[in-house]
Order: sequence, then C-alpha cells, then structure tokens
Amino acid sequence: MNSTTSSPEFGSVIVGVDGSEPARQAALWAAAEATRRERPLHIVYGADTDGRALYVSVESIERVREAGRELLHASAAAVTEQFPGLRVNTEFSRSAPVPSLHRSAGLYGTIVVGNRGMGGFSSLMLGSVGLKVAAGAKTPVIIVRGIDNGAETGTVLAAVRDEHDLESARYAAREAELRKGSLRLLHVWNILQSVGNVVTLLDDVDQIAGEHVHHLKAVADQVREEFPDLALQVDAEKSVSVAGVLVEASRHADLLVMGGRRSPSYLGPTLGRATHSLIHHAHCPVQLIPRHGHERGSES
Repeated sequence: MNSTTSSPEFGSVIVGVDGSEPARQAALWAAAEATRRERPLHIVYGADTDGRALYVSVESIERVREAGRELLHASAAAVTEQFPGLRVNTEFSRSAPVPSLHRSAGLYGTIVVGNRGMGGFSSLMLGSVGLKVAAGAKTPVIIVRGIDNGAETGTVLAAVRDEHDLESARYAAREAELRKGSLRLLHVWNILQSVGNVVTLLDDVDQIAGEHVHHLKAVADQVREEFPDLALQVDAEKSVSVAGVLVEASRHADLLVMGGRRSPSYLGPTLGRATHSLIHHAHCPVQLIPRHGHERGSES
C-alpha cells in the first residue's frame, strides 16, 4: 500500500460544556489532551439565543447569556486550577450547540463532548446532540466515557477494517506517542457475514482469513514505517459481533480510535451500527476520525 500522506498534525481542542457532570469531566479530559498536544483549549457554550429570539422574552435571553458566561468562567477556572500552564479561551455562542462546535473546530480542531448532558447543550447524551456532533463533523470527535473505570494503561486501541483506515491508524499512533505508550491495531471480522452461510464457510475460511489479514498487514506495515519507535501490537479476531470484541478490548485502553463511518439516512448523515454501539458501550473515550473520500454506503 503506497501512501504519501504525512502523520496528522493536531490542532486545538474544542470542548462543549452545559453545566452537567459529564460535560465537566469532558472539559478536564480535553484539558489533559490539549496539554499533551501543547495546543490551546477552547471551551464553548452553545446557547441558541438566536433560535429562541422569536418566542422568548428579552429578559429570558439575558438570563441565558448571564448563566452561560458564568458557566464558561467556572469551567475555565476549574481547568486552569488543574492545568495551570494551559492556554484556555472561552466562547459564548448565540448559535445552537452542534453548529457552534463544528464552526469552532474549523479545519483542524478536535471536538470533545461528554457522553450525556443537560441544559444549554440540550442533552449531550447518546442519541441527541452528541451524536449529531459526531455524525456531521468533518474533523475528529472524541466522546468521553469510561474514564473512571481504572488506572491509565498508556495503550491506544485502533480499529482497522481495511486500508482506508490508515488515516485513523495514524491518528491513533500520534495519540500513543503523546502518551509515551503503545498502539494496538485490532481487526475484527464477522466470519458468517463474510461468507454468507455456513456451507461455504468450511471451504472459504482460509481464503477469507487471508484477505482480512492482508488488509491489517498493509496498515500495520505503513504505521511501522512512519512510527518506527512506537511499540505496536497487531491482532486479528473472528467474531459474530465486531462491536462486542472492540468493546471488550476497550477495557484495556486509554483511547479507542476508529473511522467515523456513516450510513445513509433521509435525515442526513448518521453513524454506522458498529460505531454507534461503541460510543454507547466502550469502556474508554472514543475518537472518531472522518473517512474523507472513502465513505461506504453502509457499515457492517
């Protein structure tokens, strides 16, 4: 597999706050990430005052503004207390949460959201604003979950389906370098789905397994070439549930990185089934990397 793409350069870290405890934890996690990257942290509150202006009183709008600015000030103070050397800036946005975060991220920023929420970010819970942020983002998105489950391992886990996941593997490698840790590339394939039925399974399993290993090896070889000093583990597993294997593997990782695949929808982009399952159930934060130019119509 030939590639001329250089390793990704990380931009600023953007985090959405809404006054909830998951959002507070997401802000602190984002601050640690920004510190590792030596990049600024941008804290955003999307008040949607423009959208409310036609049916809410001026006094109510002003109360929203005041509460939002107080929340931003408190969030910045909490972050600065734990990360005194970090450059922090805040943004009170009059727009709704989703476009506020997408706009703040620009071309290179990474968006961080909590796994659920309340208030101005109107439930940063799975299935609500957080999912819309992830589904529509053109830059990486990290859903912070599972951060209280145990000690940090230093391991970054990257889900690899095919060569098109090289870009997300590169992001995972950079994250592992920042943590001075290791990278695990994991390819999981659904053997029954691959062959269609059990009759052909016995005849075709060796050929199918070879094809899957080829995809993984191509990505692993490129990562080794670009990150020669990084400790790398490469694994392939068969299962009837791709998401189930990745969820279990996430117990032993500080971060799970995967391509943010999307499925077609009449209502706009939505996350694929496996991606959706992981951001519901993973035991560590999940980073979704958009697959520019290689998006498939559906996700297995």
